[in-house]
Amino acid sequence: MKNTITILTLLISAFTFSQTVSQDTTSTKNQQQNAAQNILNGTASKGITVGGYAQIDYNQPEGANGKMDVHRMVMLLGYKFNDKVQFVTEIEYEHVKEVYIEQAFLNYSLNDNVNIRGGLMLVPMGIVNEYHEPTTYNGVERPNVDKSIVPSTWREIGVGVTGKFNDANLRYQAYVFNGFTSLNGTKALGGSNGLRNGRQKGAESTINTPNLSAKVDYYGLPGLRLGLSGYFGRTQAEDDVDMIDGSDVGISMFGLDARYINKRFSARGQYIHALISDATAYNNLNSANLGSELKGWYAEAAYNLLPLSNTQKLDAFVRYEMYDTHAATQDAGITRNLGYNRNEWTTGLSYHVAPGAVVKADYQIFDNDAIGNESKGQLNFGLGVWF
Repeated sequence: MKNTITILTLLISAFTFSQTVSQDTTSTKNQQQNAAQNILNGTASKGITVGGYAQIDYNQPEGANGKMDVHRMVMLLGYKFNDKVQFVTEIEYEHVKEVYIEQAFLNYSLNDNVNIRGGLMLVPMGIVNEYHEPTTYNGVERPNVDKSIVPSTWREIGVGVTGKFNDANLRYQAYVFNGFTSLNGTKALGGSNGLRNGRQKGAESTINTPNLSAKVDYYGLPGLRLGLSGYFGRTQAEDDVDMIDGSDVGISMFGLDARYINKRFSARGQYIHALISDATAYNNLNSANLGSELKGWYAEAAYNLLPLSNTQKLDAFVRYEMYDTHAATQDAGITRNLGYNRNEWTTGLSYHVAPGAVVKADYQIFDNDAIGNESKGQLNFGLGVWF
């Protein structure tokens, strides 16, 4: 409850602050787009659109060898058949050797405010799962709330509708997706990664129960965007076990997020809470340790140290996050692991050397509630591009 009050206070403060300061930038609805939206909103009347983004990292933990990695390289391809029909896909290479399709969907515009989509799409939950290009967030690594709780990058196959109500300053999304798989080979749900092992990513995905995902974004105040998201359904069990008690679990996930920009100041916050039903039977069947609740939140503030007239930006930022994949276990039939209740501080610089190119440096402090645990530090450097 204390965490919930904290994040709600952050969002209310951002709402109040936005009404008391002047704003000389364009509205948030025009500023904050992701790669797919850039392709869909392009001005070309017909033909191919090409783009991409990439991230290269150096992570140096205290007392251990460092790691250098071409974390991801993504090629964006879009084709506009006519003014109503477009196709968008992202082909991603991770760690040089792994290849994934991150998105692949067909978009049909009924009118300016209603679009029908089908294919492999991002689940609209929180901020980073949809806005994950390296120039759109501070820090070399994405927030861990968006890895262990959401979990990014979370995409599945489905169909739905998206659009906006300009008079009400609302953008909406609603989809029917296939859900997490109950077992990914020998990997069960739970532990420090929560639901992450269950992502099917459109790879020969199994489905026996459709899941509902929806999000509404409000952009009626200058510089401010508020998001409310939900995801409801059950995990997908294989044919030969779908009648066995514990073969699947129910998932209800809720998200609240806020982003704010005013001149050289920016801030963002996010709260995610997932409720798991039938976790006891699932854990007994699969010798798993899935909690009955998962939750996490973070708050971040940044300030651009360069003049606004400069084409470059140098954002100094600080972020605090808490996340727990064993937030509750009494209804899961397992003992709570306090090491899964984690908190982190991240502070550093994001130097935007040009629109679409960033160099980053930050320092992180990791801690958890396990008895005898000692906090650990890590220094990170990275670069990112998006074009």
